[in-house]
Amino acid sequence: MTASPVSRAPALPRVLKWLAVALIAPLLLAVLFILVFGWNWLRAPIERMALEKTGRVLTIQGDMQVALGWPRPRVSASAVSFANPAWAQEKQMFTADAVELTLDLSQLIGGKLVFPELRLERPVVFLEQGSAGRQSWLLDPQQQDPGARIQIDRLTLDQGQLGFDDALQKTSIRAKLASLAPTAGSTLNAGLSFSANGKYKGQTLKAEGSGGPVLALRDDSTPYPLTIDASVGQTRVRAQGSITSLLKFTAVDLNMALSGDNLAQLYPLLGIAFPTTRSYVTAGQLRHSGNSWRYDKFSGRIGRSDIGGSLEVKTGGPRPALTAELSSSLLDLADLGPLIGARPGSVQAAKKAAAQLPSALDSTANKTPARARVLPDLPFNTERWGSVDAEVGLRAKALKRDKELPLEDLVVHLSLKDAVLTLDPLNFGLAGGELNTVIKLDGRSKPIKAHAKVRARKIALSKLFPGVELNQNSIGQINGEFNLSGQGNSVARMLATADGKVGLVISGGQISRLMMEKAGLHLWEILQLSLSGDKLIKLRCAVADFEVKSGKMRTDALVLDTQVTTLLGSGTIDLGQEQIDLTFNQKTKKTSPLALRSPIYVRGSFAKPEVGVDKTRVAARALGAVALGLINPLLALLPLIDAGPGQDSDCGQLVREARALPQQSQPKK
Repeated sequence: MTASPVSRAPALPRVLKWLAVALIAPLLLAVLFILVFGWNWLRAPIERMALEKTGRVLTIQGDMQVALGWPRPRVSASAVSFANPAWAQEKQMFTADAVELTLDLSQLIGGKLVFPELRLERPVVFLEQGSAGRQSWLLDPQQQDPGARIQIDRLTLDQGQLGFDDALQKTSIRAKLASLAPTAGSTLNAGLSFSANGKYKGQTLKAEGSGGPVLALRDDSTPYPLTIDASVGQTRVRAQGSITSLLKFTAVDLNMALSGDNLAQLYPLLGIAFPTTRSYVTAGQLRHSGNSWRYDKFSGRIGRSDIGGSLEVKTGGPRPALTAELSSSLLDLADLGPLIGARPGSVQAAKKAAAQLPSALDSTANKTPARARVLPDLPFNTERWGSVDAEVGLRAKALKRDKELPLEDLVVHLSLKDAVLTLDPLNFGLAGGELNTVIKLDGRSKPIKAHAKVRARKIALSKLFPGVELNQNSIGQINGEFNLSGQGNSVARMLATADGKVGLVISGGQISRLMMEKAGLHLWEILQLSLSGDKLIKLRCAVADFEVKSGKMRTDALVLDTQVTTLLGSGTIDLGQEQIDLTFNQKTKKTSPLALRSPIYVRGSFAKPEVGVDKTRVAARALGAVALGLINPLLALLPLIDAGPGQDSDCGQLVREARALPQQSQPKK
């Protein structure tokens, strides 16, 4: 006889009750256990797990508290410390009087240790980067796995000390942190102040400033307010604004003032090569988003020159790409010296040193001519050229320069790509005309391969030598070309090895007669014009054509042909030795009753060029005049008479040749 189904019905509720008891009982027991013993029982398992995973000791000496919640429970503990690896200089990486954190369990399941929020009371933290890429804050046993780190999104500090050491980078920094007092009527933390000192990449570091109460280390949604005044070596930065995500720099918006002794000193800090300059100061707006950093609408000074514009650096390529548009209302040419390797005050020092040496034209001197150097000789640091690609434009409205150098304005575009630097154009206004220049320096070659092409157009003769009073009324325009190639790591070495052509032409115009009579050594005419006043005479042509080989310029044609005198020149200019050795012979076109008739020599160093005559020949003529004067006083004038007449030079042919030579020497593209 089978059992009735109705008799088994009460068994199902009893099963559910026992199942509920089986599930709830452990939870009740766990709650009862926690109520009786607290959360401190977790300390030993957590410490043991930390030692097994990292090989380093975690110590929790104070009480633990846990506020359960999914997926982010809150955990707090006191008297917590965590050891550094054995190779580190400091024993403890981290100690704190109290720690409070939220733990992201959803990330922990995936093997990531993420603290969305972390609050520390009186922490002492020492981080160190060692050899072979070891970093003390990485938690794997070898401290080399970038994924084995704690991710902290938001960090709150209440007093504390931070330290960082990296012996390979010559960096050691110690910082102190303190909470700012709350404002009147508020119980909220007003923020955090900090100060730091030590060494950064071998340079002295000092910094102080303040920020918000919560450090948004990886928070991409909340800008962190920051004020900082820091110096690294001779570079000083003052900034105020905000940074979003302090570790990732997701966005930056800072009013920033930057100053220092030399822009090149930014290379260790930024890893980007800037040119060598004099002391500078700038102020502008620094903004960052994506892969772009912009220094917008900045203004300031470099040396005695004003400078302004905008600058942008884009990352993400093979190297950073820098673009800038700069302008200057008044550019001091002396401030350009360091850019081309000129030592500060080198020209003045060379002139002073040369002035103390014997004259190069003094035949009685036993010492060698002056050898003080004026060409820029500091080497370019091409090793840094590969750190950045750059496109930079600069326009200067006016130039501050020596009276002897009649430059008027500047337009330049600099391009640096794959360690090849090109200035195209590099244009100066010069004496009413212009110099159009293209320069290319190949930093991939050791030494640097250099090529320069310069075109001189419509340069006014009257303005070219403003220090020569007799030149002021002269009329005429100079045109010409320089085409030179050389190699070397400084401007001086490039010129010392240069090959190419140099040609200058003046066709037509007028020139001071007194200046030309002096060049012809016509004493009688000089006396007359000094009493009656100077006059202008016809300038038929002037040609200066040099062949340059291994840094030595040799004259192919050197002619100045005027209405009264023709000067024919020959000789050399040694760019390597910085020596001039030119001789000019006069051909008088009109008889002069009283002339010395001696070649004119231009000799000496670039620092101390000197103009003189053949003293022996002049003395011989003077003695001849004295001897004839003893026979008959009228005969004394015969040796001093320049009978002339010289013939006009074939200016047309000379001009055609001089104009053709630079074009013929132009390299093929």
